[in-house]
Amino acid sequence: MPPSLDSPTMFDYAERQRRLAQRMEMEAVEVLFLGPSADLEYLTGVERQIPNFGEAAYANGWVAGAFVRPGAEPIFVFPRMFAAFDLREEPEGELVIVTETDDGFATFERVARGLGSSGTVAVGDRVWAETALNLGRIFGLDRLRTGSTLVNELRRVKTPEELEAMRRAIRTVEQAMAAVAPLVVPGATMAQLAEAVEHELRAAGSRTPSFATHIFTGLDDDDFDSSTKAAHEPMPDGTSVMFDFGGVVDGYCSDFGRTIYCGEPPDDYREVYEIMLAAQEAGRVAAAAGTPASEVNAACRRPIEEAGLGEHFRHRMGHGIGLDIHERPFISPEDETPLEPGMTFTDEPSIIIPGRFSVRIEDILVCEEGGGRVLNDYPAALVAND
Repeated sequence: MPPSLDSPTMFDYAERQRRLAQRMEMEAVEVLFLGPSADLEYLTGVERQIPNFGEAAYANGWVAGAFVRPGAEPIFVFPRMFAAFDLREEPEGELVIVTETDDGFATFERVARGLGSSGTVAVGDRVWAETALNLGRIFGLDRLRTGSTLVNELRRVKTPEELEAMRRAIRTVEQAMAAVAPLVVPGATMAQLAEAVEHELRAAGSRTPSFATHIFTGLDDDDFDSSTKAAHEPMPDGTSVMFDFGGVVDGYCSDFGRTIYCGEPPDDYREVYEIMLAAQEAGRVAAAAGTPASEVNAACRRPIEEAGLGEHFRHRMGHGIGLDIHERPFISPEDETPLEPGMTFTDEPSIIIPGRFSVRIEDILVCEEGGGRVLNDYPAALVAND
């Protein structure tokens, strides 16, 4: 019996830090500085804020983050407001608090120089420019390099504990979809459906949507879309509605999609829906260990292209997923990364035909030796609300 959403998954941060230390030593990196991010959460358990519209800022906010070194506990530097309101529990390691009236640079410099490093310093890709520039002032810009690849390559292959957290995040979206599907009826609006999705997500145990919930019928200006001025326009009978949304549990994301037809689907719609399902299955089968991501993407596209609909698949097959909603590797034409067992990514073909209709589906796969294994349980069959 899987644990309830009230029982958080436990992760071995010390083991993650040990593996990072090995990577840093291999690449001759002495220090890694990470701001609040998926990388820092992966290594230490320090949760990121739920995203805001615009940026939430604190005095001396640029200092926020941690210095990580092989063989030593992390040193965290946080502005007082972050420590007081965003830090759910004190992490393992040294904690330095910078108040509003402190000299933020002086404190940051004291900590950084106390590391005794004379070699390469890696910097997380998502830190503030002010942070990177001040690290350059302290260590010398010629000693800095980008650092997120160090952690990303550790994060790509998921442990059983991570897969369990992702399954829990998947359950929130599937519960939400089951509750909202009957609401796709003539007169409903995309805004109403999006609001219902997010209500049901939270009721199912999601901390937050993993990205902006998107309910839409196509990509043209006159299509219904929860993110445009058409969000509040009632839809008529004969509308194909696409859902794209995700949940978050224990910091891990889900990304999910289904299409529901409002009314009785015409035959050509049913045919295109079956082509989309064939594309998704082709991608799943191709997603075996050792296969380059670009070849998996090509396999997913092939049934759509063979049906003469290639121009209407305007997306990639998918993307890596975990603590971030989009992670490398990408299942797309430019990414030659060989897949490894335990990598997780989306399988999300779509067919969007302007002036006619659109269909999409999205599940999460985990790579195994013989192909991708679907982590979702939600049915893929066509749903039509007559």
